[in-house]
Amino acid sequence: MKKTLLFLPLLLWLAVSFTACEEVSEPGKYDNWRSRNDAFVDSLAAAMAAEHFSSPLSAYVTTAAQADAMELGKLYAIKVESTSSSEGAEYVYCRKLVKNPGGERPNYVGYHSTVNAYYYGTFINGESFDGNFEGYTALDANIPLPPAKAPTEFDSYTTFDVSGVIPGWTWALQYMTVGERWMVYVPWYSAYGSNDQGLVKGFSTLAFDIVLDSFEEE
Repeated sequence: MKKTLLFLPLLLWLAVSFTACEEVSEPGKYDNWRSRNDAFVDSLAAAMAAEHFSSPLSAYVTTAAQADAMELGKLYAIKVESTSSSEGAEYVYCRKLVKNPGGERPNYVGYHSTVNAYYYGTFINGESFDGNFEGYTALDANIPLPPAKAPTEFDSYTTFDVSGVIPGWTWALQYMTVGERWMVYVPWYSAYGSNDQGLVKGFSTLAFDIVLDSFEEE
């Protein structure tokens, strides 16, 4: 299994970057990287607006009830409240692939939640940088419902604190219920920011295929 990047503490996320020694530069691979990633986020916002053209406010999830009402396959936005940047209001974009509206959801405020999750992380070019099963990528726009790819008996979930991951993950997880599966698209300013972090180059918007298996609260 690849070394997980999600366990990088938030202090490291904000600290001076480092470059992984094993990274191999490919000509043109990261050309105009920030503008390409910003354009990808803009395309998500535009697609969400088109999908919710008749009721634009329904695209924004701010309560558990609204999260339960999310339609499978549609794009929604969740505001990220825990970061400060010059980017203005920050959102993560989500598509629910499997729903479980009666399930429990982990908490962050007032509780210490530890979640067990399967996930697959990719860059906007579809390249995988982390994960514990082979899921869908940022390039998969038409994911079948129900999804064809899924964790197998040979895959193992990863355990981590809701408050100990990148901000985009923290806020999306609080709206997921056990048994649900989401595609979550995290803009760079709600992920690892403008600095390189291991295999993740600065200004990288990240896509995650996440299956919430279970959680515990202390």
